[in-house]
Amino acid sequence: MRLDLDSIRVLDTIVTQGSFAGAAIALHRAQSAISYQIRKLETGLDLAIFDRTQYRAELTEEGKVILSEGKRLLAQAENIEQLARQLGQEWEPSFEVVVDGILEITPIISVIKCLLSEDVPTKISMTMEYLGGVQHRFEKNQADLMIVKEYQASPQLLSHPLPAIECLLCVGSDHPLAEQNTVDLNTLQQHIELSVHDSSNQDLYLVEHMHFGGERMFYLSDFKSKKQALLEGIGFGWMPYYLVEKELRTGQLNEVNYQHGSRFSFTPHLVWRAEKPLGKTGKKFIEQLLSNTKIG
Repeated sequence: MRLDLDSIRVLDTIVTQGSFAGAAIALHRAQSAISYQIRKLETGLDLAIFDRTQYRAELTEEGKVILSEGKRLLAQAENIEQLARQLGQEWEPSFEVVVDGILEITPIISVIKCLLSEDVPTKISMTMEYLGGVQHRFEKNQADLMIVKEYQASPQLLSHPLPAIECLLCVGSDHPLAEQNTVDLNTLQQHIELSVHDSSNQDLYLVEHMHFGGERMFYLSDFKSKKQALLEGIGFGWMPYYLVEKELRTGQLNEVNYQHGSRFSFTPHLVWRAEKPLGKTGKKFIEQLLSNTKIG
């Protein structure tokens, strides 16, 4: 049989109100209509839901099981109806954001936490990539938004700038470069340079910004491991300032005194598709991120 949710609702009301008559009043129906609905349910399930041998009809053991499962189905149906109402108000069924790993993740997570706490009817997911891997993942997954250090612009993409992030050339305090007052290019090239590899493997950007052309390069998968390699004195490399601020202050890391400049800044961007307008979740994400703590 096709299970009639209205019959389950009537059954639940009878038990809640304590009688068929009480259910009829609560549901604004004739008592005969209530009785018919229950008999229809019993016939369809081929089960006796109520024991009618007593003065007051009581649930059979089978009826108790049916009511328990039926209440679960009613709750699911109400959730589906609520979800449909919310989606009808332009909430996206799903929302995926791809983030460049050089960016500070805390404000992004704070925005996602806020959206989840508001119980938005959207499945939210976040993926971390590096350099060209961000746009590669954005295109491959047909993601809704990317927060990226740099990307290949096109008329099909819309963007909004975020606060600039400062990077500096640094090295462990025990490394030979840490003790030199002025470092030239030739000196840098004698040491191991640390770099985070492009996660796309598509040769979009290949390597990080401003490499020095030395023969010895050590590639790492993320900035956390790159910072650890710096602290171990393996080599030198560029790091976003927010990630090494504490270590610079405590003297665990030093800024390299490179004669042509040891700092640069870049402007990350929020990027989304022109042909796929953002729904309520995407718009709230951008609005809250822009008003949140500065990235970096």
